[in-house]
Amino acid sequence: MEYNTLGRSGLRISRLCLGAMTFGAGTGIWGEIAGLDRARAARLVSIAVEQGINLIDTADAYSQGQSEVVVGQVLADLGLDESRMLVATKVRLRTGPGHNDVGLGRSHIMRSVETSLRRIGRDHIDLFQLHDRDALVPLEETLRALDDLVTQGKVRHIGVCNFSAGDLERARGITNRTHRSRIVSNQVHYALTSRDVEHEIAPVGTANEVSLLVWSPLAGGYLSGKYTQGGNATGRRTRLNFPPIDPARADPVVRVLQEVATELDASPAQVALAWILQRREVCSVIIGARTAEQLAANLDAQRIALTAPQIERLDQVSQPQLPYPYWMQQFHDKDRIVA
Repeated sequence: MEYNTLGRSGLRISRLCLGAMTFGAGTGIWGEIAGLDRARAARLVSIAVEQGINLIDTADAYSQGQSEVVVGQVLADLGLDESRMLVATKVRLRTGPGHNDVGLGRSHIMRSVETSLRRIGRDHIDLFQLHDRDALVPLEETLRALDDLVTQGKVRHIGVCNFSAGDLERARGITNRTHRSRIVSNQVHYALTSRDVEHEIAPVGTANEVSLLVWSPLAGGYLSGKYTQGGNATGRRTRLNFPPIDPARADPVVRVLQEVATELDASPAQVALAWILQRREVCSVIIGARTAEQLAANLDAQRIALTAPQIERLDQVSQPQLPYPYWMQQFHDKDRIVA
């Protein structure tokens, strides 16, 4: 396992991390996604640790908090302290019926941290992430609350999820001006079927030393090939199109994945993970699983070496249509880019 430094911090995290969205038994959308009990979750965490993974990612909203509960139980069962397994969790989504049981106001953030700590069974959170921006709360209030949590020792590092380049720049401006704790990571959806982050989010993150953590690198399992025509579609995507996929654009990508997989004696999912692992702007990729076999196969993706021609084929078939002004800039950059 390789390790990278998380943003402008001293924290080293594994190139692959374990996602805990499948842990616990929730209702609503979580009934489609989750369902792993304590014993099955422990099996996955054991495999992850054996392979060198040192970060598990969860959220207060996953399965109505049960994901955090199971994470805490499993870490205790396996005797894993922070030297062996770091914990990342999130705040922003609704956790109750009240007006202040959602969002990034100071009240909800402070209560969410205390609740998460009780569930996980630790005295601090290694990476505390904003699950998204909050259009109703001033960003200054949110960042002040996060800085206070770092000062109190309840949070070690601050990250965000699903932030645009503009969101990152606004946050950077506030933390620089006020000398508060910096954002070290941005967790984003990035896959061969969704390369939007390459336009601005990745370059701005690199310029500001904000690492990219990737969620759903297989596009909710679509890149495994089982949801395309002739595939064996039995997973949650048959009931829940998330992340959203346009088959007309995604199926050609899957076909090339299948071709490359045959050449390498691998699976399409492993090739898709290998492609994203070779992206220099990516710090770590979060992988989820429901079975030990699925997790082991995903972990094997780090051992796959794509050739330059194979990467080029995958790049070309997945190349997104550039929105304005990027297509105009690309047109003008023809004589300004050094190969």
